[in-house]
Amino acid sequence: MNTNENVRVTTVVAVDPATAFAIFTGEIGMWWKPKVDLFGKDRKGVMRFEGGRLVEAYESGAPFEVGRVLEWNPGENVRFEWRQRDFAPGDVTEVEVRFERVAGGTRVTLQHRGWDRIAAPHPARHGHTGDAFVSMIGLRWADLLTAYRSRAAGMRKAAG
Repeated sequence: MNTNENVRVTTVVAVDPATAFAIFTGEIGMWWKPKVDLFGKDRKGVMRFEGGRLVEAYESGAPFEVGRVLEWNPGENVRFEWRQRDFAPGDVTEVEVRFERVAGGTRVTLQHRGWDRIAAPHPARHGHTGDAFVSMIGLRWADLLTAYRSRAAGMRKAAG
């Protein structure tokens, strides 16, 4: 397995770190728009942090636990496990999001690591390994962070 299959995506949002953290964690259901079927066919839900977990909650039925929150430091970072429905019970990766004050706002850096623990033929890889896999996952996170950045921009306008 490739131990360099870690993804890093960065964006800048025009709000302070505490607000950036609050939008990422408290409003994840407002900007997280699934474009791929991560959690199961015909089970579209809403992503949210609750009770020390990241879950996708549905209108009916139990939520799917994406992962446990490992660190929660408002305005600084959040780190959580990441698993998909097709992961085996022991399969888990990790996402860390850091919030750093910069001129004009906050640099948000997301790292998704631990893919070396997920076997190359695993369905989550869609047949990709190495740079192709990192690019695929990086583009997915970049798309989500673009939606997050738009949500932060909308919140800034609403407050201003």
